Amino acid sequence: MNRSIAAVVLGTFTLRFSTGLTGGLLVYYLDQLPSFGGIQVDSTTVGLLTAGYYLAELVLSPAFGFLSDRFGAHRIMQIGPIFGLVAVLITAYVVDLGILGFTRILEGGAAAASIPSILGYIALATSGNQALRGRAVARFEGATLAGIGLGIVAAGPMFDAIGRAGFLVNGGIYLLSFAIYRWGVAELHHEPTEDELASGTHHVRPDRLDLARYRRILRSSGVWLLAPTWIALNAVIGSWTTQSVFQLVRTPPAQFHDQLLMQGFTPTSVSLGFGVIGLIFTAGLIYWGNRFKTQSRTTIITIGVVGALVLLGATFGLNHSESLGLPVQAVLGLVAAGGLFVMAGATPAALGLLADMTESHPADRGAIMGMYSVFLGVGQILGALLSGRAGDWAGIDGLLGVSVVLIIIAMLPLQRLRRSEHLIGAR
Repeated sequence: MNRSIAAVVLGTFTLRFSTGLTGGLLVYYLDQLPSFGGIQVDSTTVGLLTAGYYLAELVLSPAFGFLSDRFGAHRIMQIGPIFGLVAVLITAYVVDLGILGFTRILEGGAAAASIPSILGYIALATSGNQALRGRAVARFEGATLAGIGLGIVAAGPMFDAIGRAGFLVNGGIYLLSFAIYRWGVAELHHEPTEDELASGTHHVRPDRLDLARYRRILRSSGVWLLAPTWIALNAVIGSWTTQSVFQLVRTPPAQFHDQLLMQGFTPTSVSLGFGVIGLIFTAGLIYWGNRFKTQSRTTIITIGVVGALVLLGATFGLNHSESLGLPVQAVLGLVAAGGLFVMAGATPAALGLLADMTESHPADRGAIMGMYSVFLGVGQILGALLSGRAGDWAGIDGLLGVSVVLIIIAMLPLQRLRRSEHLIGAR
């Protein structure tokens, strides 16, 4: 990868690290909010605050995708870290749930401003090079998930050490993201080929927000074939990224005493566990990202969905293995790790498929890649809301049940997507 793509990936990591760090710190902060002068918070409220972040990313991403196409990806990606900086500075000083909800929306706006422009930049920089595209989107997903995961990992020890002052530290990390985008990434624009100029088929950059043009692009790109599967997969990830942390650390209600994973773990121990999960998932991303030239995107997605079912089954067994002994628990843990490794391939494959769709619309890459955040936002909101209710109802078992239903939904449109994959990106 060239220097600018590497800088974009690094900036994505620091931006998403800030996202994960804020999310983790906020969970611990909400758990102890009464000691800071606030009210007692339940699982549903945690889910609502998480949903607010992704709602903002969902709603604002298409507009920022258009701005990326209009003014250039490099300019727009720099806006996001500024939004995030303001959000964490406010969070550090308030206990009011309404204001905290506003900061989640503002931080969601940070992702909405940066991610579509970053993905549009990657799609353009890797046009015509499938090997490079595979590595780039896998590293983007790796940077995204590793950043969020490591942010959650860091949140536990940081909150134990300095409490809500951790939000102020996070402001410095947002400034680092801004510096990477500002000085590490070069300007890049689509240049029409000689054939495009001769035939008059070159694509003109949009000069205004034309909703009719936007609808035509989305209808013709095949993006909606991918939507159900990706939304469901993101809902599974969303149901676990914050709600599982809350279930792991809270004092378990009496009716959940038989669930091994609900024993009131400390923030630091939860962070260590998520660190191991992040390493396994990152290894899977790298492995499957290098398979783009030999396997179709939909094949990798299908394999990933099967891996997710294996992961959920092993986790359910582990959650009810207190009487089975350490050897059985170790085997279940290894099976879960294997399922996680295989599942990791689904997200970069879906992102690569979306990047392929931009080849037919090179002047609108930001608008199309902005759908990544829409699918992510819808999925994460759905996952956060469903898992909040499921966590109150059945603890970790509730999260597992919701995830199984979502995985089944993700599998339903895959056959149709496989039949249409050869048409995606065709000019």
